[in-house]
Amino acid sequence: MKKVRSARARRAVLKRAKKETNIRGEWSLDGTGKTHINTPIPFLDHMLDLLGRHGFFDLTVQAKGDTHIDDHHTVEDIGIVIGDALKQALGAKEGIRRFGWASIPLDETLAQITVDLSGRPYLVYRVDLPQRRIKSFDLGLFEDFFQAFTTHAALNLHVNVLYGRNPHHIMEAVFKALAKALDQATGLDGRVSGVPSTKGKLT
Repeated sequence: MKKVRSARARRAVLKRAKKETNIRGEWSLDGTGKTHINTPIPFLDHMLDLLGRHGFFDLTVQAKGDTHIDDHHTVEDIGIVIGDALKQALGAKEGIRRFGWASIPLDETLAQITVDLSGRPYLVYRVDLPQRRIKSFDLGLFEDFFQAFTTHAALNLHVNVLYGRNPHHIMEAVFKALAKALDQATGLDGRVSGVPSTKGKLT
């Protein structure tokens, strides 16, 4: 189904600066998959690039952080910034499909993402990692990333990895599935009048 273009530019630019981190995020929902990602964590760069490219979002994330101490502050704060950017880009959410679902394989791995842009934050994260590190990066921090993202985007997100052996494949499949599910949920549908809710509001 062809994406319906909105008369309003569905785009947001946010900055978050504090003692531990300095982050700038830009999210355009009706993009072509152009990304500009630069953080101190190469594996996170790779995942965010997948999110933009496979969701056809134009996504920019520029981040500096106290990674000489730990990666946690940077990973969590990036989740906060892009979550806020997604929420602002959606605006009143008029005309969106609201729900999205994707099941993505990568070799031996199968990941499923289900999302509801409900305005009510809730995360279910079921990812069993056979090992927690890729080089020096703790993959367990992705749960903190998704919690921050879910809370600040105000969405309901279920992350389920059905099976997998390679931790790189597992996380890559998760981010590709997130991209496709968000592309579907944020897409505009000409059949939708106002917001897709019996309450008349998505908050």
